[in-house]
Amino acid sequence: MTMPAASHRSAPFRSRRHWLAGLSALGAAGVLAALPRPARAQSGYPARPVRLIVGYSAGGAVDAVARSVGQALSASLGQPFVVENKPGAGTNIAVKATIDAPADGYTLMVTANALAANMALYQPAPFDAERDLVAVSLIGRVPVVIAANADTPYAGIRDLIAAAKAQPRGIAFASPGNGSTPHMAVEFFERAAGIELQHVPYRGGAQALTDVIGGQLPLIAVNALEVQPHVKSGKLKVLAVLSPQRSAVFPDVPTIAESGFPGFEASVWYGVVAPAATPMPLVERLHAEVQKALQTPAVRERMAQVGGEVLPGPRDAFVQLIRSERARYDKLVRDAQIKPD
Repeated sequence: MTMPAASHRSAPFRSRRHWLAGLSALGAAGVLAALPRPARAQSGYPARPVRLIVGYSAGGAVDAVARSVGQALSASLGQPFVVENKPGAGTNIAVKATIDAPADGYTLMVTANALAANMALYQPAPFDAERDLVAVSLIGRVPVVIAANADTPYAGIRDLIAAAKAQPRGIAFASPGNGSTPHMAVEFFERAAGIELQHVPYRGGAQALTDVIGGQLPLIAVNALEVQPHVKSGKLKVLAVLSPQRSAVFPDVPTIAESGFPGFEASVWYGVVAPAATPMPLVERLHAEVQKALQTPAVRERMAQVGGEVLPGPRDAFVQLIRSERARYDKLVRDAQIKPD
């Protein structure tokens, strides 16, 4: 018996034909609706403004860098990247807000060294950066500087080392606070140089600078941007920059490596992170966009203005930096018994 012509078509063929017809009927909107959620989210990203959380007050170096990068991303992606300042608890408030945000690419954080240091400083650890966040891109670094009141007898870092060896813990330095990046930088330096200084923590850099300028304390550790106007006015002098290369802000000041400590570095670094579950294709796209932003004259100039440099590179470099910095700070906090303010 001859089968009807239509019966020669297999069931799979009929299903495939009906599926294609269904797609045609659905149209583009229906196809997008049928895609997995991460694919739908990325296809039109960003469709609304993106938050850039910063764990510091407006007006500081991290805030300035975040705003510059955010403007470049806005120009490239066509949506505002809005800086949201959430200072407090050594940036832990901002980190927690980022971790708890939806992992959809609409909440990012511009962070610094505290992300690595706070896991050792605060016990129990308030978060695990490698578990709770995903590294998007490194932005750049700014050196910590050791500066002195203009009337001190130290012409350079070698003079300070000689004086400190002659009177252990007899020379005081101010910092923006216990566990701050400048404080930790000097702790690293003391161990490298074999000296002991007396740490005097302040709640922020402004009052610390005022007291060093006024002669109440001889030294301060802070980022390059904050001391620049006082060096120009002749009230402070920079003894060393704690970075591998000389600072564009202080090109005549030798680095700590040039002063007899090759390989030593204690810089403030900046990077972008996102909630851990952010889809990896979106993370990779954001990394590429930040890399583009780092090539723009505006971002490069802004980094130079705060005394630093951009650090373009693969995402894995930032992943490894967080991991290595976490281990380095963990050892320092235990050895020096540092407690947060």
